[in-house]
This record gives sequence, C-alpha cells and structure tokens, in this order.
Amino acid sequence: MLFQRNTLVVKSHAKINVSLRVLSKRADDYHELEMVNLPLDLHDVIEIQKQPNAMDTFVTCDDISLANARHNLCTKAIDAMRKEYGFNANFLVSIHKEIPFAAGLGGGSSNAASVMKAIVTLLHLKADPDKLNEIGKSIGADVPFFFTDKPALVTGIGEKLQLIPVKKQYQCLIVKPKEGLSTKVVFAHADSFERTKIETRDVIKALETGDDALLASSIGNDLYVPACSLLDKVQKVVESLKKDGFKIVMMSGSGSSVFALCDDPKKMKDAAKKYEKAGYIVRLTHTLN
Repeated sequence: MLFQRNTLVVKSHAKINVSLRVLSKRADDYHELEMVNLPLDLHDVIEIQKQPNAMDTFVTCDDISLANARHNLCTKAIDAMRKEYGFNANFLVSIHKEIPFAAGLGGGSSNAASVMKAIVTLLHLKADPDKLNEIGKSIGADVPFFFTDKPALVTGIGEKLQLIPVKKQYQCLIVKPKEGLSTKVVFAHADSFERTKIETRDVIKALETGDDALLASSIGNDLYVPACSLLDKVQKVVESLKKDGFKIVMMSGSGSSVFALCDDPKKMKDAAKKYEKAGYIVRLTHTLN
C-alpha cells in the first residue's frame, strides 16, 4: 500500500427524540422503548490518530467541566472493538465538544459510534454491520442509531432501527438548564409515573407529510414528567417556549435539554438570544434528513 491514512477527523452528530414511549421494563433492567429520532447538524468534532509506537490509547476532551463518563464510552468502544477484531493498534482520540453533556442528545453514544466507524476505516476492518450494531448496543443503548445518522423509528432498547422519510428540514432550538440529568436516575423514576398518550404512528405520518399541526399534537415523552419531578426547570423551559409561540416543543431523551422545531430562522435567533441571556445553555441547529 503506497499510502496509509493514520488520522481521521469526523463529525459526531447529536439527536433529538421527537417522541419517546417507555413500554416495559426487562429482566436486565433495561426498558423496551418506542422512539422517533431525528439527527441534528449539531455535532462534536473527533480527531482519531493511530499511534504506532504507543503503549496505550488516550482519549482527551477540550471541555474540562466533563467528568470521565463521555471519555469512558469512547474507551469502552475501542476496548470492545479490540476484543472482537484482535488488533494491537493504539490511538489518540481528541474530542472537541459542542453537544451539551447530560442533555438527552446522545452525545456520548454518538462519540462512541463515531470512534468505532473511524477505527473500521483506519484499520481497514471487514466489519459486518450487524456485528457493529451488537458491539454498539453493549456500550450504550443509543449507539446503534448513530451508525446511520438518519431519521428512524427506534425500538427494542435502542438497537432496532427502521428508517423513515422526513419531508422537510426543521430549524431546531436546544435550550438546556445548566443542570444535567442522569439517564439511569430518570428511568428509575419513570416506573412510578403513569405513561403519557403518544401516537407514534401519527408522529411518523406528520414527519412524512410535513404536517406541523399533527406533529405538535402527537409528540410526547414518557420521561418528561419523571424528569420534571427531578428538575422543575425543564417544565419551565417547555412552558416558556410555548408562550413564545413555538408549537413543536418537547424534552429530548431523559433531559435536561428541551427542543423547539420551527421553520422561522429569525424567530429561532431571537429566542436563542433570550435564553442565553437568561443563563441557559443554548444551541441553534437544524435537523438532518
């Protein structure tokens, strides 16, 4: 081989759960879910370099406020890949953060999936997609979704994907309280709350046809009320965004971030300034089809 690439720079996209139903708790303590996920243009940037003479792999991040949780998912991904494919190579993984942490946007899972895909490319691995899916699922329930980065109906614990067509691209405003929420803690609380009425089929139909009124009336998140019981600022953000005139508003994942979808860029920019001034973490982005 005349030229062998030793470095890759990749985008690691965020996602929102437009709707999220918690169906039942399994024997392994995971929950069966039914979600409609949309990928976002919002992304971290990851540089992954092969280190020919290194004795170990290192994962670094430019956000010093983060604990090791996110790094650990990337490290787990590399360790799991090494175990499956038997390579000896070590890497330097550098993560530039844009996706807020503990936000329900899948940042850690996305980072893990991006690193796995990069390793397949750098090491020219003959990786079966089903096997990658299995490895990803063992690292985190959200990881398989990020192998495709396409709008999807997601079931099981997050590993079963059915791609869905989406008629239009939405402007997306993310507003997150400074406090985050632990996915594990929110799910633990969810079992003591009643489920909400969410029409997943109508959510998919609304996205396919571009029917915003149907989308606004169909979306929901079974983790929203449990999350609000832990952090009431989430409910305050949702109610505030609705007062601002946004119709399609919901918490993503297990929180604490809230999203609003809209077609009006100026309205989005004005709202972004308002919530930034109020001390929230704000991201202005758009959905990916």
